Amino acid sequence: MYYERHGRVDGDAPTILLLHGLGSSATDWTEQLAGFGPRCRLLVVDLPGHHRSALPPGRLTVERMAADLERLLIGLGEPPLHVAGLSLGACVGLALAFQAPARIRSLTLVNGFARLRPLSAAGALRLLTRLALVATAPMTVVASRVAGVMFPKPEQAHLRLAATRSLARTRRRTYLAALAALATFDARPRLASVRCPTLVVAGDGDATVALEAKAELTQGIPGAQMVVVPDSGHATPSDQPELFNRIILEFIAAH
Repeated sequence: MYYERHGRVDGDAPTILLLHGLGSSATDWTEQLAGFGPRCRLLVVDLPGHHRSALPPGRLTVERMAADLERLLIGLGEPPLHVAGLSLGACVGLALAFQAPARIRSLTLVNGFARLRPLSAAGALRLLTRLALVATAPMTVVASRVAGVMFPKPEQAHLRLAATRSLARTRRRTYLAALAALATFDARPRLASVRCPTLVVAGDGDATVALEAKAELTQGIPGAQMVVVPDSGHATPSDQPELFNRIILEFIAAH
């Protein structure tokens, strides 16, 4: 698994592990590297099959990605750390909390879910459209469509372009395997077992994961808190970076 270290080098600084979303990579955390770096040690990875990490043989599952991540942390000798994941990364972070609770000091789930299911006809149509595109269209077309949903505003053109470039690097096989992993992921029966401090971050304009799914996470995890970020879509760390960074740093400082 490809990884990079950033930020402070002293061992007294808190360590944050950042886990990207579907089809993305460690390169997506530019605003967080700048915002967290002066105060924290940072560990960013490319999840299995994404960008510089190989897709392992056999069936890919969220739990398998979390197990691979745990092996990386053991190999690096990492002490317990703070985990923040976006979408797919939130699911992997949650699975890591189930499998290796002693390795997590706090958990931040950004626009994630316990079970992937559209809660409206429009959401179901978007999901079916994406599946059809991934199955038939070039990945550049898939990337452009997904980036357009994440960053629809004219003033977000630079974010849309960066997301298109990042997503277009993803191999079709990886994208389909990761989609299948998300489709079979169901954390609902185990939410009550999470014992670390947990923060659920929700973009109020997220067109990918419904607010109800994030509320379900919050209600299912003992003591979890939810923060709704205004004027934000699915990629909250990118479209509201200053507010997102402040929320995370305050949460980590409290734990």
